Amino acid sequence: MHQIEDAPEEKRWTIMAAMLGTNMAFALFHGIEQQNDPTTLRLIALIIIVASLPFQAVWFMIQAFMMEFSEKIEEKSIVILQRSKIVCQLISYLSISGIGLTFFSLDWMIGVAFTLSALIAIIMVRMATSHAP
Repeated sequence: MHQIEDAPEEKRWTIMAAMLGTNMAFALFHGIEQQNDPTTLRLIALIIIVASLPFQAVWFMIQAFMMEFSEKIEEKSIVILQRSKIVCQLISYLSISGIGLTFFSLDWMIGVAFTLSALIAIIMVRMATSHAP
């Protein structure tokens, strides 16, 4: 049977937990603000963020299941679960665009600053991971 690697999975677990908590808080805070001062851009941002939340929750459920039953899961099922986790993770990361849109709804300069710094951070991570063994 397949054994799940602990260190990378623990890092993903932490990242996904942070995203879920941040997105929930962000959605609740800006949802209240949307009720007080509705804007179309904020509404679109909230839709993106809220739509990603179930995928973050499903990622946690799959991950917990795999960690608990890793010795009992057949290889074919592990492949299916891993693919499902990847889809959930990618959709979860789309929530960052919702946060970016929310920053644009505050002020275009705040949105541009967030977008540029996010792009630079992504490029830095891609460069660093491409040279990793």
